Amino acid sequence: VCTEERGCNSVSRADLRKERMPEPPTQEEARIASLEAKAQEDPRAAFDLALRFFRGDGISRDTYKAITWMRSAAERGNTKAQVALGRLYLSGFEEMGSDPAEAESWLLAAAGKGDPEAKKLLEEAQKAKKDEAEYRRWVNTHRALWMGYWWNAYHYYTYWSAGSWLYY
Repeated sequence: VCTEERGCNSVSRADLRKERMPEPPTQEEARIASLEAKAQEDPRAAFDLALRFFRGDGISRDTYKAITWMRSAAERGNTKAQVALGRLYLSGFEEMGSDPAEAESWLLAAAGKGDPEAKKLLEEAQKAKKDEAEYRRWVNTHRALWMGYWWNAYHYYTYWSAGSWLYY
């Protein structure tokens, strides 16, 4: 068999076909691709995808992608995502430090829609901007508790069934 890339050698046609054929996606890759497509259209799916990346639930854990998808959902008006992002910026998350001003902006958006959790957290974000030392003590006290929110308090909108994502 002769090819431009390799010249002539004893490679079989079957080996050449294998080389040209991409590997089929894994089940995880297919599920991610399917939810990413849905997340492009619907902020609820973007919120779910963010949670799955935070938790490593059915897909590999990736905090950068989690934050990216959570911001996407929040920017498109998903109140749960705005509150979650506000909480995230208020307490910080893993490699990301806290940012009370950024937290305040997301919590203001959610509080403006009447979300009671956002209103409560908004007060904390506003206090944090006034007294850095008190804020650090507050974060150290609450951060571990808040990490539990990522595992328990935020619920999915979608579930995987029969090869596609469905809404509850």
